Amino acid sequence: MSTDQRIGFIGPGAMGSPMAVHIARAQAATGRALHVHARRHASAEEALAAGAEWAPTPADLARASDVVLTVLPDLPELEQVLDGETGLLAGTDHPLVLVACSTSSPAGVRDLGARLAERTGGRVSLVDAPISGGVEGAREGSLSIFVGGDHDPARAAAAALAPCGSAVHLGPLGSGQVAKAANQLIVAATTAALAEALVAAERAGLDLAALVPILAGGYAGSRLLEVKGQRFVDHDHSPASPASFMIKDLRYAHEVARASGIPSPVLDAAAGVYDAMVAAGLGDLDSSGVQAYLERA
Repeated sequence: MSTDQRIGFIGPGAMGSPMAVHIARAQAATGRALHVHARRHASAEEALAAGAEWAPTPADLARASDVVLTVLPDLPELEQVLDGETGLLAGTDHPLVLVACSTSSPAGVRDLGARLAERTGGRVSLVDAPISGGVEGAREGSLSIFVGGDHDPARAAAAALAPCGSAVHLGPLGSGQVAKAANQLIVAATTAALAEALVAAERAGLDLAALVPILAGGYAGSRLLEVKGQRFVDHDHSPASPASFMIKDLRYAHEVARASGIPSPVLDAAAGVYDAMVAAGLGDLDSSGVQAYLERA
């Protein structure tokens, strides 16, 4: 991380808080403090304890930053912090790299990037950098981070996010969202397949505690099975990543599929499972809660 790069952070939630802690510690090692802002001061307590400094408003945070990382649900939430006397854009009288770590529409990201460049005379450069790895990856600093944008802003964003995992620049603005769509297709399909297979196996009389480890050692093994395997064994679907969030992610994956002109049979099937799960009132469960949905269906 460059020692002369001032970093701000908006959105220290379930995933954002451990990310902010990693970055705050890395910044402290360079002699600088991470500046952090949230709607609720309490959300930033862990980052502040790690050496971050509180910014009362988004505008204050922007004035103290060269790169602003935002970990918010989607672009509408990002746009809410941009405008007004205390909004982020009010503090951008200097070049600023704005990084959106949300899972969003690739077309929406490109549109926002163009509007920001026009409104600020090119001072604000948008980079998309959606993240994957869940709360576990955020805590461990092992996230996969898909970066899209122009070369120099994307390089600055990747450097700022380096303490949180592996940040890779994949192409122009929107490329990060295309990569995240591919990621979420694989995650959704794999999770649904695991749930279906394990429900069938358990109903056939198999012990999941014995089955899951042997599956993990073969071609069925995956990071998902490693992280969520015990959840399936214990039928524990307390939300780390609520299933309802997957609906939005797969909607953007469908957008990518349509733009690419390809059929999407696996995506359609996975999206159908999560749509049905949410319709059954189970959307607040973890994505592994497909198991509970299939057991009840």
